[in-house]
Amino acid sequence: MPDICLLGTGGMLPLRDRFLTSLYYEHNGRAVLIDCGEGTQVAAAAHGVKLSRIECIFITHSHGDHIFGLPGLLSSISNTGRTEELRIFAPRSCIPVINALANITGGLPYPVSAQPLDEDRESDIPLTFIDPLLTVRTLPLSHRVPCLGYCIELRKKPVFEPERARELGVPVEYWKALHSGQSVTLPGGAVIAPGQVTGSQREPVKVVYTTDTLPLPEIAGFAENADLFICEGMYGLPEKKPSLDEKRHMLMQDACSLAHDAGAKRLWLTHFSPAEKEPEIYEKALKRIFPGVRISSDGERITL
Repeated sequence: MPDICLLGTGGMLPLRDRFLTSLYYEHNGRAVLIDCGEGTQVAAAAHGVKLSRIECIFITHSHGDHIFGLPGLLSSISNTGRTEELRIFAPRSCIPVINALANITGGLPYPVSAQPLDEDRESDIPLTFIDPLLTVRTLPLSHRVPCLGYCIELRKKPVFEPERARELGVPVEYWKALHSGQSVTLPGGAVIAPGQVTGSQREPVKVVYTTDTLPLPEIAGFAENADLFICEGMYGLPEKKPSLDEKRHMLMQDACSLAHDAGAKRLWLTHFSPAEKEPEIYEKALKRIFPGVRISSDGERITL
């Protein structure tokens, strides 16, 4: 099951006690990173996550507080002994920036490939190189530059029903393949399909990450029934709403309303303004909108 660590919760500027927003998602010893603001490799060390496990990076958009950490992170990864390719996925217009940042490392012992993503429509990116059951979906957001939200979805295998397998005379050595979705041919020639020995499909484990955007209604659909919805909440004061609309950000209250509409199980707020020194003071009022909200802090962790 996925292990999640929010490496930082800040927006705009890193603070002494708050790193910039970045999400570390680990499954079976292999990890996905979303966003890489300045000092992300320092935040990773502070919170005890292993850079050697990062298999790919997803960038939401080209603003510095989400991308300036790439040179340092890539250089730090080179000290882990990595030689395999590292993929960095980002909106298409962000690719030249990523290539430029990768170039200033002075050369790495592993290849970096910047993978462009469509900015105006949803996409699915199967992460079969990590797990055949793992997929990332995108959602175009509304910010001052092209920006994408990400949904990391881990499908679950259907429940295997050994009694049905025994009734069909399927030897135990074939069970694993059937549970993995493969048909098998028995020694007598009978072909057994996975659906003959498995139950109904289970709901996937769903983690959604959206930041630097207006509170689009589409986000609620994107985060529908999410096990964990991570969303920006730059300010908790409603009077900041006109300014945030102009800059294309959202209030904590906006994020809570989206989580409510999505039927999410839990909401972690992140990307706090440097001016919000104590965002936790809003939590009690926010719980009246969405009881499952949490004012996240750096190093927030959960295993789903």
